[in-house]
Amino acid sequence: MFACRLARWRPSAPCKLWQPGRFLPHPWERCQPPSLKGIHVTAGWGQQVRTGQDCNSVWEKQVLGHLEVPFERREMETLFQEQPETGNQYLEDAFLRSYLKAHLPPKVLEEVDQDLERFGNRLLTQVKPLGWECELNPPVFQQYDAWGRRVDRIVTSSAWRRLKEIAAEEGLIAEAYERRYSNWSRLHQTVKLYLFSSFSGGFNCPLAMTDGAAKVIESLGIPGSLKNAFDRLTSRDPKKFWTSGQWMTERRGGSDVANGTETVARKQPDGTYRLYGFKWFTSAADSDVTLTLARVEDAEGQVKQGSSGLSLFFLKVRDEEGKLNSIQVQRLKDKLGTRQMATAELWLAGAAAELISAEGRGVASISNMLNITRIHNVLCAVASMRRMINLSREYARRRVAFGKLLKDHPLHMQTLARMEVETRGAFLLFMEIVRLLGLVETNMASEQDQLLLRLLIPVAKLYTGKQASAVVIEAMESFGGQGYMEDTGLPVIVRDSLVLSIWEGTTNILSLDVLRSLAKSEGQALAVFFSTVQKKLDLASSTAELEGATKRTRDAVGSLARFAQAAGSRGALATELSARDFSYTLARIYAGTLLIEHAARPDASSADIAAAQRWCSQELCPVAAGLESGSYEAKEALLDGALVYEGSPACRSRL
Repeated sequence: MFACRLARWRPSAPCKLWQPGRFLPHPWERCQPPSLKGIHVTAGWGQQVRTGQDCNSVWEKQVLGHLEVPFERREMETLFQEQPETGNQYLEDAFLRSYLKAHLPPKVLEEVDQDLERFGNRLLTQVKPLGWECELNPPVFQQYDAWGRRVDRIVTSSAWRRLKEIAAEEGLIAEAYERRYSNWSRLHQTVKLYLFSSFSGGFNCPLAMTDGAAKVIESLGIPGSLKNAFDRLTSRDPKKFWTSGQWMTERRGGSDVANGTETVARKQPDGTYRLYGFKWFTSAADSDVTLTLARVEDAEGQVKQGSSGLSLFFLKVRDEEGKLNSIQVQRLKDKLGTRQMATAELWLAGAAAELISAEGRGVASISNMLNITRIHNVLCAVASMRRMINLSREYARRRVAFGKLLKDHPLHMQTLARMEVETRGAFLLFMEIVRLLGLVETNMASEQDQLLLRLLIPVAKLYTGKQASAVVIEAMESFGGQGYMEDTGLPVIVRDSLVLSIWEGTTNILSLDVLRSLAKSEGQALAVFFSTVQKKLDLASSTAELEGATKRTRDAVGSLARFAQAAGSRGALATELSARDFSYTLARIYAGTLLIEHAARPDASSADIAAAQRWCSQELCPVAAGLESGSYEAKEALLDGALVYEGSPACRSRL
């Protein structure tokens, strides 16, 4: 630190920054060092600053006397690196624009294109600075007021509240439910959210749950008692717009809500219910309303255990006077990321609620919400990858290392290109789900479309969550040391993306969900998967440049089919052990097929073709490779335990 502020050195003299038992005196607390060419000196070190010969003399005598380092004069430049600057994220996303051009009807494309370009400008001028302000000013929990009264107030920043208004103005929820563009309305809404996500300061999370709550209410036929809530959740009026929470996780934590939910619901004489229980992890705790699960008590005060004992409830967080609805906030969670958003532990001490599902049908009723929030999870994963790549590629145009720009180093560009391929595959998987959802919401989906959507949602969620973690960390590394600096904003994107493989079901939980989906459909979902892939590959077969990619994908499909045909004879253990690799196989094959389909367009670019070729050059069927290596055998499961617990107290007991 001192060395960089001195202008001359004598190489032969040792530099003594400190001596045992004492610190170097700080003359800058009383005066400022002399101004030396090439060195920027500030007065921030001390309270008083003096100039003149006395100050210079004191500084030279004390610093040089204690450091014993004479110095020779030389010019020094301030160390700096150019900040990467990105523009309108819609206009700079060529892949997104090519997808919209390929799929949207011309009239819809014209209007959506104009809206997204306008919105891209608003993101730069308004949303981006608000999002950063949310990061700098996270929510604060005020449990008591100045007079000792318990208020349990969650104080959010003005920027957070302004983002809620912008979300309403832009119709970030409304767009999907107004159906202006029929089945393409959902895609229009989701693309706006995709662009919004990386600049939103975490506000994309309450919007995900708001979208999910609106979907649940719509799926119930918008009953009269929930009409006002639905209108507010889908409103474009900032004064009317509500956001929703999703309170499912309790003290036992995790995705096992069937066995982990302890909250009970007691029916009141007027037909409403009072909820009693502890919600351990409630995201967006400052929301206006929420959906939650609870067990209804019978006349004897007993509840039914398991998933069949769970019912779905709607409740307002506060009453008309702004007081909490018999809810006590215990504390805000201290999270690794998404710190811009208030996540809390809550006691429900008789919260008034409305039963909105059939009794015991809570899990089935809330599944629509889970599907929507999982799609939002995919959205956030792809958006974080795209944002980091955009910054990385801009930085590569500005940063000089070893005598040339980073973009002129082949190995650096190879690394960025690999990240780009991952992001393109994830993006098309994301868009395919949204396209299918739009068909379902407008009653235009076939039975095959519905089966495919049910299968692809958990597949895409688990795979893109893993992709995002890998890509954003790789992108952070592309900045060198600057990527590790908080004030660049890059660590924020990294931290916030790490939750994506956890929230709404971990990789293993969702891998098992994929297997349940296949079993529930009695093999029909997998048959639809195979037929859809085959049709898309057939359409691309005439493109010579894609011949190799198409062949590798067909080979992978064949390997997967052979694995699936013999799955029944392997037993439950082998099936579970293969679940993750099986889900990865589905993701890689389908994303590869979509990349091939996109590259087979008449106006496809060379980059489109390269992306398809490179994606399909990886192992597309890891589950077949795992089977061949014996990874799913019972003896391997025993060795797994031995490897993990060797040397731990657990190894003394039976595994």
